[in-house]
Amino acid sequence: MSLATQKIDWRIVASGDSCLVVEIRTAPAAGRIDPVLASQWAGAAATALRQAGLPGVTDVVPAMVTVGVHYRPQALQSLALPGESSYQAAARVVAALLEPLEWQEAQAARVVEVPVCYGGEHGPDLASVAAACGLSPQGLIDLHAGAQVRVLMMGFAPGLPYIGSFDTRLAVPRRPQPRMAVPGGSIGLANRQSVIYPFTLPGGWSLIGRTPMQLFDPNRDPACLLQAGDGLRFVPISAATFGALAGAR
Repeated sequence: MSLATQKIDWRIVASGDSCLVVEIRTAPAAGRIDPVLASQWAGAAATALRQAGLPGVTDVVPAMVTVGVHYRPQALQSLALPGESSYQAAARVVAALLEPLEWQEAQAARVVEVPVCYGGEHGPDLASVAAACGLSPQGLIDLHAGAQVRVLMMGFAPGLPYIGSFDTRLAVPRRPQPRMAVPGGSIGLANRQSVIYPFTLPGGWSLIGRTPMQLFDPNRDPACLLQAGDGLRFVPISAATFGALAGAR
């Protein structure tokens, strides 16, 4: 279904003196942001802005429900109308590019399978989260691994993907107390989304499993295994398989 026929409500706001942010407010259900559709629109908007080659724009950063446009104010003065600031010029030009933007709900260009050892030492919160969802541990695994989902955005740390959206039964809150050290590869679950911690980090998501895949390697090209827009499917594996794959890395 073409999303160009659906209402996308957005606005532009300043973020400091050399950045503006396009904020998606609803997409497309009235009063509610659908993160999957919003992230696709953000990706399409970022592509259009990059291809426009605006003078002074140094970076365009799509996120789940926003697009950041970083620019050099002096360079953008060439586009300013009399009396306009650099920000006003940037906002006007960006709005003119995005107003006619046509986009479609598209299939992911690639689907990445991520092996996961659920529960046990690798997923210490699996049982409690399953109970909170009214599910058995296996029922939660079946829901989590049974859906093809999307990488909605990359953020928080290098190589860390935000993934969704899962079944409504997996709409659990984050932990009341975050952990100070979450092992790399851990799969977190909260609010119908998952993250995969690329290396040891603090974090407040409930941990339901762990993957032996290395999501971020600065010596690899590209350094990040996943990217926004990727399709993704979790594949359950045993603890023995986890150990073998981790050891072969």
